[in-house]
Amino acid sequence: KNMNEKNSNLKFEITRDFLSEIPKAELHVHLDGSIRPATLIDLAKKRNIVLPSFTESGLMETVFKDQYEDLDQYLQGFVYTVAALQTPEALSRAAYELAEDCAKEGIRYLEIRFAPQLHITESMTIEQVLMAVDEGLENFKKHYNTKKEIVTGDEPAFNYGIICCAMRMFNEKFSEYFKKLSDVHRYSPREKLRDLASQELVLAIIDVRDRYGIPIVGFDLAGSEYGYPAEEHRNAYRIAHRHFLKKTVHAGEAYGPESIFQAITDLYADRIGHGYHLYSAHLINNPKIADPEKYVQDLAQYIADRRITIEVCLTSNKQTMPDLKDWKSHSLGKFLDAGLSVTLGTDNRTVSKTSLTDEFELAVNAFNLLPNKLKNIVIYGFKRSFFSDDYATKRKYVRHVIDYYEKIEKKHRKLQGYDG
Repeated sequence: KNMNEKNSNLKFEITRDFLSEIPKAELHVHLDGSIRPATLIDLAKKRNIVLPSFTESGLMETVFKDQYEDLDQYLQGFVYTVAALQTPEALSRAAYELAEDCAKEGIRYLEIRFAPQLHITESMTIEQVLMAVDEGLENFKKHYNTKKEIVTGDEPAFNYGIICCAMRMFNEKFSEYFKKLSDVHRYSPREKLRDLASQELVLAIIDVRDRYGIPIVGFDLAGSEYGYPAEEHRNAYRIAHRHFLKKTVHAGEAYGPESIFQAITDLYADRIGHGYHLYSAHLINNPKIADPEKYVQDLAQYIADRRITIEVCLTSNKQTMPDLKDWKSHSLGKFLDAGLSVTLGTDNRTVSKTSLTDEFELAVNAFNLLPNKLKNIVIYGFKRSFFSDDYATKRKYVRHVIDYYEKIEKKHRKLQGYDG
């Protein structure tokens, strides 16, 4: 039987139709990086925001490019998207549309992340920001889950969670909130101010989660990585840890293995966003680390043992890392060889011009993924999610997802003539 299963794995062709149809979990996607270009143009006109272009093709040429010089240039497009998302209506609309776009390609579980403090204004509190995003997601969930196939239990329902991002660095130009914070604490060292901002954010989202029942499932640290160590935010993550808020950290994207080490030791990370430079021993700067190669191997082994999941975003990495010349040199190959727990994400659907189906297709083609390996990655996405309901409900949901996945797989095997 095992040999037959192995042969079947080798013969079964993983097509794009199959990848689009299978149930998927999207755990790493930014709301403000995934706004529809048409929506951005519409909102910009309503708020009198000057864009480099007011056509979708123009935006794709001037703002959302195929390649960027580095991560900092990649992040420049968020100046426009964040500016457009400064009202409850805009946030709710963007959240609804992102959920809709995801569901169209088979995504059944979605964790949207964003930095709510970038949207706090004189007329919008953090409570209103979070409630607006939740409203958009909840409205879509209610609409989608009325489908006959879901009501009858034939297909798994659509579910979601919200992850809130602290910022590794900021200045008074980032938002009205950060301007006020910087003005009030103008004499404080910048690292102390970043620490304070992160603590204030995590306390706020815990309060909103507990008071309103909004599924805020995780805490993240995002933004420019180089020169802004994760350890500056350890107090905020300690608070999150004590209040049972799950934790992910952008690390190893624009900096080396030491950034990942900080994320899992100082910030209690359950998952790592990107983790691209996990095996980049040459990027280690600490002179006390006598054997960099052994250091990264020990770090990788620790991550594997603890089943700390790495949220891999292939297209985004290629766009921000000019030295990544071909897909086969991406560290995902080493992650898979080492048996690490990995998921695939889009990072920013609009900024990176990608979809989750695109990301899976890239991985399948670049790393010759067999169906069993593909299935493991897909299921990891659901198992390692920060699902907001109780564990028994999550187990039941994941089991439903697996059954549905196998149903889709069986259908495509039959279409290809491998019915056994």
